[in-house]
Amino acid sequence: MIVSINNPVQATWIFSIILAFVLLVSIRPRQIKDWFPPALTAELKGLSILMIVLSHIGYFLVSDTRFLWPLSIMAGVGVNLFLFLSGFGLTASQIQKDLSPWQFYKRRLLKLFVPFWLMLATVLTLDYLLLKISYSWSFIGPALIGIFRHADLYQDFNSPLWYFTLILFCYLLFPLVFSRRWPWLSALILYLAGYALVRWPPDLLVPVIHLYKVHIIAFPLGVLAAWIISKVKSPNLLAETIWRRLGRYAAIGLLLFVFIWSNINSGIGQSAFLEQTASILAVIAIAGVFMLKKIEVKSLALIGLYSYEIYLWHWPLMYRYDLLYKYFPAWLATFLYLVLLTVLGWLMSRIANALLFQRQGDQKPGNLKIG
Repeated sequence: MIVSINNPVQATWIFSIILAFVLLVSIRPRQIKDWFPPALTAELKGLSILMIVLSHIGYFLVSDTRFLWPLSIMAGVGVNLFLFLSGFGLTASQIQKDLSPWQFYKRRLLKLFVPFWLMLATVLTLDYLLLKISYSWSFIGPALIGIFRHADLYQDFNSPLWYFTLILFCYLLFPLVFSRRWPWLSALILYLAGYALVRWPPDLLVPVIHLYKVHIIAFPLGVLAAWIISKVKSPNLLAETIWRRLGRYAAIGLLLFVFIWSNINSGIGQSAFLEQTASILAVIAIAGVFMLKKIEVKSLALIGLYSYEIYLWHWPLMYRYDLLYKYFPAWLATFLYLVLLTVLGWLMSRIANALLFQRQGDQKPGNLKIG
C-alpha cells in the first residue's frame, strides 16, 4: 500500500535528527588492530541496509519522494556494498581456511538458504491466510531454489529477492574458481562470468538483467580487495603522529567528498556503465572512510549483524502488512520499523542458527554468521 504523508520535508528532518542521535550516542573508540575487522564489516553492512531500506521507503513506499531525501538516493550503492562485503568476507575466510567446494557449499549455502526459507514459508503462509493470496507452483518451485525472475515492487511476492538470485550465482561460482595462490585471477574470472551473464542472459533472467548490469563488478572487487588487504600486514601506519593524523583527516575528507559527489552524479537514467562506475566509487570511498576512522558506531554494527534478515523481510512487512504508517507520523513509523526489523532480524537469526546447529553439531548457534 502506498503511504500518503504530510509535511515530508519536516518529517525528514525529524527522522534525520533522531537517526543521527542514535548513531552518535553509540560511538565508541576503536582500537585499530586490523584493516578490515569483523566489527567494521558489520558497521558497513548496517550502513548498506539503511541505504536500501530508506530508499525503498522514500522512493517507493511513500507518495512524496521528498520524504527521506537525500538519505533515500543510495539503494544501488547499498546493494553494491553488500556484494563487495560478501566477496571480501568469503575471500578473507578462504585465504585463512581453504574449504573444498563441497565444504563451502555445505557451510555457506545453508547459511544463505535457511533464513531465506524461513522468510519464504512465513510470508507465503501469511499471504494465504491474511490476504487470500495464493501462488502457483510455477513460482514456488523456482523460488525454493532461489530463482526470482521479476522485480516489480508492487506486484511481485518480494521484489528485492532478485538480489538473492544474483548472490546465489556468486556463491555457486566462487569455490569453483577461487585460488589462494592467485585471488586476483579468481576476481577476474568472477567478473568475466558476471559480464557473460548480463551479455548473454538466459531467458528466465531477461526481465531483471537490467538490475544485474549495474552490480556485476562489486563482488569480484571485494575478492580483489581482500587479497590486497591480506598483503598489508600492519595497521601501524595509523600510529598517532601529527602528520599522520593530518594525513588521515585529509584522506577521510577527500573520500567523503568522492562519496557525496558520486551519489549526486549517480549516472542513473544515463547508462549502466556510468551508474555502476559512480556506485563503485561510492563503495570504495565509504569503505576507505570506515577503514581510516578511529571510532566504532555500535548501533550500525548491531543493525549490520542482522542486515541479511532485514533485507529479506523489510519490503513485504512494510508494503503489504503495514501497521505503523497507518497510525504514526511518517518519521516515527520509519524509526519504529528500523527497530522492529532489527528485532525481527535477531529473532530470525536465532531460529536459523538453532536449525543450523542441529545440522552442524560442531558449531555453537551464536557463532553462525552470514558471510
